[in-house]
Amino acid sequence: MSYLPNVLFGLLLVGAIVFFIKNLNRIRKNILLGRHIDRSDQKSERWKNMARIALGQSKMVRRPIAGILHIIVYVGFLFINIELLEIVLDGLLGTHRIFAPVLGGFYDFLIAAFEWFALGVLLTVIVFWSRRNVLRIQRFWKAEMNGWPKWDADLILYFEIVLMTLFLAMNAADYALQLRGAADYIVAGSFPISKFLVPLFETITTPNLMVLERTFWWMHIVGILGFLNYLYYSKHLHILLAFPNTYFANLKPKGSFANNPMVSKEVKLMLDPNADPYAAPADDTATDFKFGAADVTDLNWVQLLNAYTCTECGRCTSQCPANLTGKKLSPRKIMMDTRDRLTEVGMHLEKSKSPSINDGKQLLGDYITPEELWACTSCNACVEACPVDIDPLSIIMDMRQYLVMEQSAAPAALNNMMSNIENNGAPWPFNNQDRLKWNQN
Repeated sequence: MSYLPNVLFGLLLVGAIVFFIKNLNRIRKNILLGRHIDRSDQKSERWKNMARIALGQSKMVRRPIAGILHIIVYVGFLFINIELLEIVLDGLLGTHRIFAPVLGGFYDFLIAAFEWFALGVLLTVIVFWSRRNVLRIQRFWKAEMNGWPKWDADLILYFEIVLMTLFLAMNAADYALQLRGAADYIVAGSFPISKFLVPLFETITTPNLMVLERTFWWMHIVGILGFLNYLYYSKHLHILLAFPNTYFANLKPKGSFANNPMVSKEVKLMLDPNADPYAAPADDTATDFKFGAADVTDLNWVQLLNAYTCTECGRCTSQCPANLTGKKLSPRKIMMDTRDRLTEVGMHLEKSKSPSINDGKQLLGDYITPEELWACTSCNACVEACPVDIDPLSIIMDMRQYLVMEQSAAPAALNNMMSNIENNGAPWPFNNQDRLKWNQN
């Protein structure tokens, strides 16, 4: 019976890891539904970009208050989770503070540092909650944040509060048992924060306190494993995906748009005097080519990775000039809608075991309206503002291209401009020979 807790812990750990890997694989499959795009160039620049933005949080601190608070939580969780290794080994081997004899005095420093970080994370998360729910900062209360997105944001904060509280309570009970000389509780660690909680346990008998300490321990590790597997359903996937997302980000200058290869090919044929305009396409698959994007499978895999990485922080929308002037466009909503549609498509494909989907819906129209797309000024403010290098503009431009080249559904003013360019070589509605008449009087 003495090995039962270790066996149960092992089963719990394996189950959590298997479920986590299964969800990661589901995300991977969904992302790979996108079209191919080559992002294997400039490897050294990509590593630098990832180190600077994902690891170094360089774009977060452009808004100092939110940025510094986020760094506290980010570094705190990274540092505190070092202890997770000890917790896992203790759970599997039936030991208690297995690293204490090995690390000696340095172990005291580590535990003290963990506790200070835990307090920092706890206080910072409370500030985050207050900014959302008391100060009600505008970017957290846009229309797309109603319902689950708001609940998800708050739930993550509650998760973090509970985990940090359990960590400090576990240490406090452990320290109280050390002071009492309880069996199996070696004197190890320094507890600058949790020591102030020890008086709460003075009236509890040692056997009951040992049960309470184990309860805190189990709740803490179960909470961590639960949090890990909740990430799949949460905007906090960026904890994992920010690193590949910044590595595969577009490194070209802002405002540099890629030429559509099919359009380039047509233009080259038009300029080739020896080309036969009536010749059949050399590649039969070319007839299946679709200009732009109507659904998530028309986007490339980096754009789909972007959608899963979105933190829903709203920095993009708060910088969008169209949104600021009352237009319906919200770059954050573009990414959220893309992710929701991609998840829906992935679920349909997984259930049907079919290589294609025809559910009568698509991203364009059912999720994102043409009105939103045409409100975009293509200024790149959203791309510049994103703390993890997400590119909503690329999705907007691909969907616009579909509207123009597949559906001929551009706004009247744009159609007139393009007709003028075709006929007059300029966007104005008069012959190029008449352009200088205005100064002849």
